[in-house]
Amino acid sequence: MTDCIFCKIINQEIPSYKVYEDEAVYAFLDLSQVTPGHTLVVPKKHVTDIFEYDEDLAKEVFSRIPKIARAIEKAFPDCQGMNILNNNKELAYQSVFHSHIHLIPRYSKEDDFSIHFGNHQEELTESEMTAIAKKITDTLA
Repeated sequence: MTDCIFCKIINQEIPSYKVYEDEAVYAFLDLSQVTPGHTLVVPKKHVTDIFEYDEDLAKEVFSRIPKIARAIEKAFPDCQGMNILNNNKELAYQSVFHSHIHLIPRYSKEDDFSIHFGNHQEELTESEMTAIAKKITDTLA
């Protein structure tokens, strides 16, 4: 990929505030800093989103998350929690099409970050839930 901003950051063509690097991943501060310490973890291998990961890449990338999360928590003792987000495709709010995981430290309910999960439990019957689960499990190979 020649025009990917994250590939350019990984290759040191664009400066970043690096917090971690090894052979598989590069982690750096998100410029938006939704909260202090907001970090992006990106695979060095260019993949657009989670749908392009193979099992080995998933192991390499996701096995680094706890180490980096603990480092952020230790660096910011006021951290009360952390959201770990991975947006995939435009509808799911992915804006840079090189897979990345957001680590967003949380300091209070007023720290300018929120997520809303709608609850549609009352709208679905047991048979509809069973059909949804079956539809997914039938495609697993």
